[in-house]
Amino acid sequence: MNFGLNQEQILIRNTVRDFAEREIKPLAKELDEKGQFSVELTKKIGELGLFGMYLPEKFGGQASDTLSYIIAVEELARIDSSQSATLAAHNSLGIGPLYYFGTEEQKQKYLPQLCNGNAIWAFGLTEADAGSDSRGTKSFATLNDGKWKINGSKIFITNGASPVSVGVTAQVLTKNEGEIKEFTTIIVEKGTPGFKQIPMHNKMMWRASDTAELYFDNCEVPYENILGNIGQGSKIMLSTLDNGRLSIGAMGLGLAQGALEMAVKYSKERKQFGKYIHNFQAVSFKIADMATKVEMARALLYKACILKDQHKDFGKQAAMAKLYCSEIAKEIADDAVQIHGGYGLMKDYDIERFYRDQRILQIGEGTSEIQRLVISRKVINE
Repeated sequence: MNFGLNQEQILIRNTVRDFAEREIKPLAKELDEKGQFSVELTKKIGELGLFGMYLPEKFGGQASDTLSYIIAVEELARIDSSQSATLAAHNSLGIGPLYYFGTEEQKQKYLPQLCNGNAIWAFGLTEADAGSDSRGTKSFATLNDGKWKINGSKIFITNGASPVSVGVTAQVLTKNEGEIKEFTTIIVEKGTPGFKQIPMHNKMMWRASDTAELYFDNCEVPYENILGNIGQGSKIMLSTLDNGRLSIGAMGLGLAQGALEMAVKYSKERKQFGKYIHNFQAVSFKIADMATKVEMARALLYKACILKDQHKDFGKQAAMAKLYCSEIAKEIADDAVQIHGGYGLMKDYDIERFYRDQRILQIGEGTSEIQRLVISRKVINE
């Protein structure tokens, strides 16, 4: 089923799928084992036109719609979540805030360099004490003589410290008076004195993507590095997460699709009791349930994308898509391992990597619990 995709969207799916099969799949296992970020693959993804693909052409984008972008993320995740994470975080969290809230001067300065694969950007929100509770942010900035002085830290920041990471948009406190807190987002470029980027290693998942700790020690940037207006940080953060939920949903959907395909393929190769195991109802019914969940997830996610492209409120659907796609990724990866039996626990089989990679999807971009909170509030207040 193609969900009524137009010719351009079908072409994007076929092009990205072919690229992922040819360029990423042969390297995915080795990069995962080494925990190595690939500059080469990142540049190739840029050359394919996937970075900033929804931006206007004047900024180096492809002027694609949201659904086309989500299809691209989905197809990368079908092969390797690490490369998909690099694309998703850069487009939704890195480029997104700069495009939607930046001044024309900021857009002209930053966006063109972020569309070619030679540079990627990060969004700094999470801190040691500020995860689901983003208002627990402790990093702060003071304004003196036309400059922001930033102190604090961020953690678990995707694309924050790779060899091609060139900056971050960080949420910081600019006022903290009793119960009154004011949050502002500020652009910090790589190489700014007092700004330190440290890669995080020994991850269970997304081992070939870049995850970083960021430190700000009396880090000074010009006043014009503010993104949006003073006190607009929470608005920017919430808008960014709405968009980011679509891409995380796409990662869950793509991973689930890939795991389903592995399970089907293995069921046609593995024999027990003289039969290929897909002939056993216990296996065939499991595959039927897996396929049904994938179709349901795709319909929910694509609907959210279409609403966004139609400039309609898509926040509830984005939260639903993120929740459902990440949850079924967990279920389908687990079922696929079960179908593989003992082999599914061995690194020789890609499903082992998929089983690990799915686990973050119920945590990143808002936990499953937070998604349920967002959805319930929207439903109750409708």
